[in-house]
Amino acid sequence: MKTILLFLVLSISAVQLHAQAITITGSISDENGLTMPGVNVLVQGTSNGTQTDFDGNYSISASIGQTLAFSYIGYITARKKVTSKNEISLSMVADAAALQEVIVTAYGRKREKRALSAAVSSVSAESISRKKKNFNRRLQGKASGVQIRGANSISGSKSRKSIKGLASINNNTTATNESYAAIQENIFKRAAGTPLSTFSIDVDKASYSNIRRMINKGQKIPSDAVKIEEMINYFNYDYPEPKAGDPFSIHTEVASSPWNKDAQLLRIGLKGKSIVTEKVPASNLVFLLDVSGSMGDENKLPLLKSALHILLDQLREKDRVSIVVYAGAAGVALNPTSGANKEVILSAINDLSAGGSTAGGEGIELAYKIAEENFIKNGNNRVILATDGDFNVGMSSDKAMKKLIEEKRKKNIFLTCLGFGMGNYKDAKLETLADKGNGNHYYIDTMQEARRVLGTEFFGTIYTIAKDVKIQVEFNPAKVQAYRLVGYENRLLQDEDFEDDTKDAGELGSGHTVTALYEIIPVGVKSVFVKQVPALKYTETNAKINTSELATIKFRYKNPQENKSQLISHIVENTDTSFENASEDFKYASSIALFGMQLRNSLFCNKASKKDVIRLAESGKGEDLEGYRAEFIRLVKSY
Repeated sequence: MKTILLFLVLSISAVQLHAQAITITGSISDENGLTMPGVNVLVQGTSNGTQTDFDGNYSISASIGQTLAFSYIGYITARKKVTSKNEISLSMVADAAALQEVIVTAYGRKREKRALSAAVSSVSAESISRKKKNFNRRLQGKASGVQIRGANSISGSKSRKSIKGLASINNNTTATNESYAAIQENIFKRAAGTPLSTFSIDVDKASYSNIRRMINKGQKIPSDAVKIEEMINYFNYDYPEPKAGDPFSIHTEVASSPWNKDAQLLRIGLKGKSIVTEKVPASNLVFLLDVSGSMGDENKLPLLKSALHILLDQLREKDRVSIVVYAGAAGVALNPTSGANKEVILSAINDLSAGGSTAGGEGIELAYKIAEENFIKNGNNRVILATDGDFNVGMSSDKAMKKLIEEKRKKNIFLTCLGFGMGNYKDAKLETLADKGNGNHYYIDTMQEARRVLGTEFFGTIYTIAKDVKIQVEFNPAKVQAYRLVGYENRLLQDEDFEDDTKDAGELGSGHTVTALYEIIPVGVKSVFVKQVPALKYTETNAKINTSELATIKFRYKNPQENKSQLISHIVENTDTSFENASEDFKYASSIALFGMQLRNSLFCNKASKKDVIRLAESGKGEDLEGYRAEFIRLVKSY
């Protein structure tokens, strides 16, 4: 009897131990060791789930003996049994088949059932709120860890209770309240009639990290969100350091086009001189932080606060930091403080919280006022705006803000914009403000990106070595029939702007690289992209100079404290190199350009496939010490 009783006690104890709920934490990375945000973590057989945060970490409650399933688009679902250990971390393996995400629509089309690598939960039509603002909250409450996209796009009658009401949901999974400037893709121009191509440099990188966010979330990418030059310039290239006295070096390379047998590619690369931190002048930094209600999401103000912690390590005693916040009104959260007083700065950061409307205009005015009052002569004076761009109270007109920013730019107070979040992200507005303020525009989607922008590249981000940098390429009509600039559509200048020192252009920071690609149709080659034009009666069209030169590139720039530009010229020799013999950097930049064109459904892709992008990227991946190039290949495979 005692034996039976003991057996029953041990059995009950074993069952209780097996059913004991514990908190499991861990970190998820990809095959290259890069952290993965947005991975679905689900307790199998339940609706209990969550997602990894922006640093790849998660926390979930589960019972010993249950199984956790880790799923992500384009990756093989991993499963781990819960034991008494409180940590489960793993590296996910890419799925060669690259499962496509299934989107449920209300159009009545019959869809084939297939296995999903994500948490699934059903929601009855009756449980959907009549008011569209509650749809997102109610639906997400049914399955933890599930993200609802397009929640602001429901526009049906409030009285609808049946599933028919879902027919009005916008099936485009991008957030309908995000805004991007319209892009009209560059076309081929005849060198005989239009030999000059003029544009401003662009070192912004926001487009790539924003696209990465959309791919990781399984969203459709709006074509106007794709700025090919920003995608290319997100990556660093092995350009030579400038010679003594020069602010940047110039590199060119010509090879046959990998996606058009009738064309060549010209790559132009600039490399800004690298300044060691000790030699960077003292900085007067005024952080203008959006703490309005729209910034309350985890990937907005909480991520921004974590990102600012990284910044603290970069600050020096001679640097001064101020923090201005704005919501319903603007105020000072931190008076000018030496970078040595890190605890004071940290305390001000930790006290930030979100709420209220968005008086962006009032905040910008106050931030510039503080920057001007604490101006450091021959120093780095800059306002750093961090927001989702949703200005809706006060001096909110773009025209008024542009005028203010341009006025302060003339006093050498520049502006950098850091974009956060999704759903109401105003890319077009932030890009315009940064351009007018002689600064850069970044989109921070993860802590990894925060470390890059505010950590490893911080002084390059804020310290300008050359301003108003313009490029003008003159193509030789004897060698070039037609040409097309890939990207830079929002950076084009009139030819006469090149020598006009009053015209604003892009800035180059310490250690920054800039890359531009041109597609070229050589003389004598028939191409569907070059149409015949009537002969001209009054204009001589025959090339007078027939040399070995393909083009002459001219660069104009100003030193940061000067208003008169300087000129540098560089000749590109006509070469006929096969793309197989091109440099790794050239191959890699070309793969990004091709993927960008595919995202934009460009006519000039010439039917190249995603496999062509992957092949190019893998052949140009190189050493890839930080893993960013491998990450791009993963994104292409999973999209």
